[in-house]
Amino acid sequence: MHRRRRTALVLSAAIAAAAPLLTACGDEAHPGAAAVVGGQRITVAQLEGRVNEVRKAQKAAVPDEAQYQQVLAATSSLTRDTLHNMVLDRVLHRAAQDQGITISRLEIQQMRARLEQQAGGSKGLEATWLQKYGIAPKRLDDNLRLQVEATKLAGKLGTQTTDPAFWKALSTASEELHVDLNPRYGTWDVQKSSRVDAKTPWVRDVTAGGAQETA
Repeated sequence: MHRRRRTALVLSAAIAAAAPLLTACGDEAHPGAAAVVGGQRITVAQLEGRVNEVRKAQKAAVPDEAQYQQVLAATSSLTRDTLHNMVLDRVLHRAAQDQGITISRLEIQQMRARLEQQAGGSKGLEATWLQKYGIAPKRLDDNLRLQVEATKLAGKLGTQTTDPAFWKALSTASEELHVDLNPRYGTWDVQKSSRVDAKTPWVRDVTAGGAQETA
């Protein structure tokens, strides 16, 4: 397997610890909503659609039924993980907007080209993101935009994504957007340093300069 380089953009339990309280919205307050972010609903149907994209890609990558069942067992938290990615996408975008940050298509293409070189090509990168992060191939560029935004936001703040100043920017954005999570997908409390779904790797280590990892 090809060696892949990653750097310090991993935000898992750290974001959960730094983010403000996300209260449960519930079906009665927001029928059909998995979450409400900035007054905009992420519907259960949208969430299920994203999850189905991943499942279809996993099935295509692992046609053996026994092995596919192992994949299902290993990714049993996919629905919550996917929702958290969808929420963070909007939170991080708001934090970047607050700092006047914009992302160009060229920047995304440049990051993808670097990662493809490290992963041994486009298919290798898609397989890596699907296996390690639960990102369907058709959503790869969207996720890379998230990575570029995180990198530029940290740079604008003069910090790193592992530092409190970066977390504070995301917390502020969450407060501005009044993120509201349906309790069926869990709760998110600022007082908790870790939770069942806090292990989701919302932002991956993808830029140059990090430690090497062998697949």
